[in-house]
Amino acid sequence: MADVYRWRLAPDGLATRRQLRALGLRPGGQDPVVEIQRIRRHKPPLVAYLYRIDRAKPVRPMTPGRAAALAAAMRARRTCPNCLTDMGYCIPRSLGMCVPCHDTPAPSSS
Repeated sequence: MADVYRWRLAPDGLATRRQLRALGLRPGGQDPVVEIQRIRRHKPPLVAYLYRIDRAKPVRPMTPGRAAALAAAMRARRTCPNCLTDMGYCIPRSLGMCVPCHDTPAPSSS
């Protein structure tokens, strides 16, 4: 990577991955051309990588197979491993189960 710029001082014609995605584009294998740094007091700088818009390629279309795989992955994130219920929201990874299962005390073995 050749150039490093301060925040908001990069030349035109460049975009981050998110900005490319909003335009319906992807980097397409190109390396970042510019690194932007936002200096913060007493913290390490925030860094963003910019890609050339004119070399970006269109986003690949969603195929039926990819759509099915994405739906299955999201279903797995919503399903509680304890009660096997689709909760309608992504199960918190910190809990490892849905909130009702987490809040219910486990039966004690006497």
